[in-house]
Amino acid sequence: MIEIERKFLVKNTAYKTAAHSHTQIIQGYLNTDPLRTVRIRIKNQTGFITIKGKSNASGTTRFEWEKEIPYQEAMALIPLCEEGTIEKTRYLIKTGKHTIEVDEFHGVNKGLILAEIELDSENESFSKPDWLGQEVTGDKRYYNSYLSKNPFTHW
Repeated sequence: MIEIERKFLVKNTAYKTAAHSHTQIIQGYLNTDPLRTVRIRIKNQTGFITIKGKSNASGTTRFEWEKEIPYQEAMALIPLCEEGTIEKTRYLIKTGKHTIEVDEFHGVNKGLILAEIELDSENESFSKPDWLGQEVTGDKRYYNSYLSKNPFTHW
C-alpha cells in the first residue's frame, strides 16, 4: 500500500499518438489535509475511494489505499466533497516495463498536462519519452488535492 511515483510536466501532445487508451475522470476530495487526503473518483462508470498519507521529504513516496465502489455510491459522495472538482482525461502510455499516466486537465485547470510514473523504488530508472518535461515531483502545487482548491488557471 505504498505508492512510489514521479511527476513531470508535459512539453507537447505527442503522448496522444503513443497512448494505448484514455479515460475521463472526475474526482473530488472529502478531506484535503496534507496528512491524509480522502478522494472520490469516477472513471467512466466505475467509482473509487482513495486514502493517501503524507508524502516523504522528496515527495515520491506515500501510503495509498484504494477501493472500487459502486458508481451510484461515488455519484452520491461527489456532492459531499470539498469545493473544487477535478476533471481530466487520462492517457496511458507504455514505456518499457512501466506505464506513464498523462493527465490533461479540463475546466479551471485547463492547460495543465501532467505525467506520472509509478516505480518499484525511488531510484529506479525508466525510459523517458521526449515529450516529458520538467520534473515536479514533490511540488505540492501539482498535487490534485491542491489543484482542486488553487486552480492552475489562477496561478
